[in-house]
Amino acid sequence: MSAETYRDAWGIPHLRADSAAELARAQGRVTARDRAWQLEVERHRAQGTSASFLGPEALSWDRLARRARLADTARRCFTALERQDPEMAAWVRAYVDGVNDGLAENDPAPEFARTGLAPGHWEPWTPLGVWLGTHLLFAGFPAKLWREHITAHLGPEAVALFATDGPGTAGSNGWLVSGERTTTGHALIAGDPHRFIEDPGVYQQIHLSCPEFDVVGLAVPGVPGVAHFGHTGTVAWAITNAMADYQDLYRERLRRTGAGVEALGPDGTWHRAARHTARVEVAGEETVEVEVIETDRGPVIAGGPEGLADGTPAALSLRHPPRVTADLGFGALLPLLRARTVADVDRALDAWTEPVNVVQAADTEGGLLHRVAGRVPVRPEENGLRPVPAWEPGHEWTGWHTPPRAGLTDGVAVMANQRGPSTPLGVEFAPPHRADRISALLAAKERWSAPDMPTIHTDTHLASAAPLLNHLTALTAPTTATTATTPTTATTPTTPPTTPAPLTPEAAALGARLLAWDRRMDADSTDAAAYAALRTAVVRRLAAHPALAPASVPPAYPEVLQPWLALVPRVAYALEHLLRADDLYGIDRAATVRAALEEVAAAPPPGTWGDTHRLAPWRALPDATGPAAEPGLSGDHDCVLCTSPVPGLTDRAARGPAARYVWDLADRDNSRWVVPHGASGVPGSPHHRDQQPLWLAGELTPVITDFTRLTKESDD
Repeated sequence: MSAETYRDAWGIPHLRADSAAELARAQGRVTARDRAWQLEVERHRAQGTSASFLGPEALSWDRLARRARLADTARRCFTALERQDPEMAAWVRAYVDGVNDGLAENDPAPEFARTGLAPGHWEPWTPLGVWLGTHLLFAGFPAKLWREHITAHLGPEAVALFATDGPGTAGSNGWLVSGERTTTGHALIAGDPHRFIEDPGVYQQIHLSCPEFDVVGLAVPGVPGVAHFGHTGTVAWAITNAMADYQDLYRERLRRTGAGVEALGPDGTWHRAARHTARVEVAGEETVEVEVIETDRGPVIAGGPEGLADGTPAALSLRHPPRVTADLGFGALLPLLRARTVADVDRALDAWTEPVNVVQAADTEGGLLHRVAGRVPVRPEENGLRPVPAWEPGHEWTGWHTPPRAGLTDGVAVMANQRGPSTPLGVEFAPPHRADRISALLAAKERWSAPDMPTIHTDTHLASAAPLLNHLTALTAPTTATTATTPTTATTPTTPPTTPAPLTPEAAALGARLLAWDRRMDADSTDAAAYAALRTAVVRRLAAHPALAPASVPPAYPEVLQPWLALVPRVAYALEHLLRADDLYGIDRAATVRAALEEVAAAPPPGTWGDTHRLAPWRALPDATGPAAEPGLSGDHDCVLCTSPVPGLTDRAARGPAARYVWDLADRDNSRWVVPHGASGVPGSPHHRDQQPLWLAGELTPVITDFTRLTKESDD
C-alpha cells in the first residue's frame, strides 16, 4: 500500500498511506479530484491572473495581488522553508505533486469549459500563495483607511463611535469545556468559523492516516494538512480570529527619476524603490499594465508617484510579517498533525505566523490550552490606528509581542472575537454579545455532552437589539410636554411647551409588538422581519443625515478596498454606539427612529425573516442558468448563529458559519461536523450540496475514523 482513498456516506475523503509524504500527495490528489475548479481559482488569485478568465470584475483583486507581491512573497517563504526545514518543504512538494497528478487525471470540471480555462501547473510555493491570498485582507488593514476617512469628516471622536466593537464584525465562535463540566469527564471543544460562504466551501472535511498520525479535521483546499481545526485522537484544537493588528500602512512620498522611482525615508534621504511593470490579462478586454513598486517599508498597494486615480497625492505601502521575515508559519503544519498532547500543540504553534488566532486545545490526559498564536510586531500605537508617514522616524518595527495566554473560568473558555487574551495586540474587537450569550448558555447547565452542542451553535437571541428597542420604549411611553433647553431669564421669553404628535395607530401597534418580541432572529419569525426592516430604515436615515452624509463619498482607493470605506455598512455595524452616544453631531435620534417606525408601519414586510434573509454564497463563476434559489436563514450578525446581513443594504447573508464542529476528547468517534454545502465542489455531484439540509437545521454528521466502516474508492 502506498496510499488508499476511502469515502463515507457524505463523500468525505479518508486517506491512508505508508508515510506522511505519501499521505500529503494523496491529500493533494483527492483535493484536485473533488475541487479542481476551486483550486485553480485560488491559484490564479494568488498569482493575480484571475481576470484572464473571470473578466473585469476580478481585475481589482488581481491588481492588489500583483502590487502586494503575493506570489513573490510565497516564493520567498518557500525558499526559506527549504533552507530551514527541508522535511517540511518536501512534504509541501508532495502535496503539490498530488494536486498536479489529480488535475491531469480528471476530466475538467464544467466551469473550465465555460471559461475556456485549462487546469494549470502548481509550483511548490503555490500552497503558500493560496494561504496568503486567503488571509491578506483577513486582519482588515483597510480599516485604518476608514478611521482616517471618518476622522477627516467628523473629527477624531468619530473613530470610537464607528468602532467595530459595534455590530457586524466577522469572526468565529469557539468554546472549550473542561472535563469537570462534561458528562464523560473529558473535554469538549466546539464552535464555528465565520467567513464568507463560498461555493465550494472554504473548508474541506478530511481524514489523514499514516503510521505517524491519524487526524480528522477541516483543511483549507490548496494547503496540506489540517491547520485550524483538528483531532488526532488524543489531542484536539480549534481557533478563532484574535482580531490582532499585525499589518501596517505607510504613507509614502515617491518621485520618479531617470533611473526609476525613489521613496523618502525616515532618515530624510531618498532611497531607490524596486519597480517593474506587470501585465494583467482581462477576459474580453485589453491587457492592463500594473506598476509594481516596493519601498523599504513594503509593496505599494495604492497610489504611486502620481497619486490616486483621482489625482489625490497619495501612495500607501503595506508591511506585514511574511514579507518582512520570509516566514509564513508553515513550519507548524506537520508538527500539529503529529501532536499527541496540548504541549505538542503549544510547541507547534510557536512557529505560527498569520493569521493571528486564539487557540483552544485539550487532550485525553486532561491537558488544556488557551493561547494566542501568531506574530504581531512591536511598534508605536499610532501604527495601529491609521496610515503613518514613512518619511518620519518613530514608526519602525522593533520586535515581536509575546503571544498572550489565558485560563478557564468555571471550567470553560469562550472566544467569539471579543476583547480577551489578545486585547493588547488589537485595536477593535467584536462586541461581547456572542461570547456573553455562549457563556450564559454554558452556565445554565452543569454538564455537557457532544450531542448538546448544536443548541449553542444555533442560538438566535439578538442582544444588540436593545438600544433600538430602548428608543421604542421612549416613543411608546406616555407623552408629556417638553420645553426648550434655553435657560429663562427676566428678558428671555419662555418657549411654549411642545408635545410630539402621537404615533399613528399602526406605528404604535408595531412598536408594542416589537417590545413584546422575544428578540430571536428565527427564519420563520414575522417579528424578526419587522425588527430588521426597522433597523434598515434607521440605518438609511442616519447615513443620509446631513451631519453624516459627507462621509458617504470615499477616497479614490482601489475598488477592492472600498467595502471598508462605505458609510451605510459602517453605520449599520456601529448602530449600537450611534444610538447610545451622548450626542451624535446634533442628530435627533428619537425623531429618526420615530420616522423609521412610521415608515415600516406604513409598509410592513409581508413575510418572515427567512423570506429576505437568504444565503448568498460567493461563486467565482455564477451559475450559467441564473442565480439559485438559496434558502432562508435564521440568525443575524450578533447572534451565536452568526449569519450576517448588511443592514441598510441587504438582508442577504454572504457571511456565516463556514463549518461547525464538536471535538470530543472522550471518544473521537462521538465528534461531529458539518459544512454549508458538501464535500464535493463539482456541480451535480451527489455530494455537492448534500450537507446543506443538516447545516440549515443545525444538525451535524458523525465523524468516522474506522476504515472498516468506509467505502474504498481506489488504490493509488
